[in-house]
Amino acid sequence: MTVTDPETQAGWVPEAEADGDTEDMPLSLRLSIADTLTLGNATCGFMAVYFTTTGILIPHLQGSAETGMARNSAATAVILMLLAAIFDLCDGLVARKLRSSPMGAELDNLSDLISFGLAPAYFVLVYGMVADDAQQKVAALAAIVVLLAVVLRLARFSCVTMKDGMFQGMPSPFGALTVVSIVLLELPFVATLLAVIGVAWLMVSRVEYPKPRGILAVAMLSWIVGAMGMLVAWAFNAPGGELLLQTGCVLQVVLGAVIPLFATARRVNTFRGNRREARAAQLP
Repeated sequence: MTVTDPETQAGWVPEAEADGDTEDMPLSLRLSIADTLTLGNATCGFMAVYFTTTGILIPHLQGSAETGMARNSAATAVILMLLAAIFDLCDGLVARKLRSSPMGAELDNLSDLISFGLAPAYFVLVYGMVADDAQQKVAALAAIVVLLAVVLRLARFSCVTMKDGMFQGMPSPFGALTVVSIVLLELPFVATLLAVIGVAWLMVSRVEYPKPRGILAVAMLSWIVGAMGMLVAWAFNAPGGELLLQTGCVLQVVLGAVIPLFATARRVNTFRGNRREARAAQLP
């Protein structure tokens, strides 16, 4: 196919056709192993929304008194978000060890938006519709805050360069798991929404969080697998399952609150150290 330049009226042939070799042209569209894991992340996020809708929202709207289905569906939705977090953790590790396509960063952001933005925000919205003391409009507002926080956080992540090994703001997978943990604790409605909005604020804050690498990545993976076991025990009403779930949710929320405190303390100590060095440099 020959294309005519509107300014010069000169004809030119696309490079792929001129060379007779189209293998180089779609290179940016080829999926790497890391990209496949990223797509698994997006799939898990979508299925979490599906189970939240079919297992919790629709039975509630139909007036079903069956609580087992809602419990199993809630556990399944959260497990899928946990699986999405595993995919998100592994795709970065695989991309660093092997390679990622030019689409890798964009795919990662879009998948994170589904799994850690839309899915937890929708979970909060449905909670606001089915909880006994909930107010749907207020819950919808909190869900929008969560979604927008993830959108802003992902956009800033693409634009801001941080020092190696650190995130600015709570990572969206950690934030999503903290949000659903708060909901599963079944606290009073107002306390739940305030805590959810607090997590949304942490995601767009300047608080620094360490990237999950090395031992920290292994610890995070172990924690996610353990959380899945707690959810399964709770879903099947195993002895102690309720206590296990509450313990896991409390630990997740405590981690979300403690890490910023450590980061703030480290910043204060760094600031004080710099001031001491500046004063020492001014002394004769």
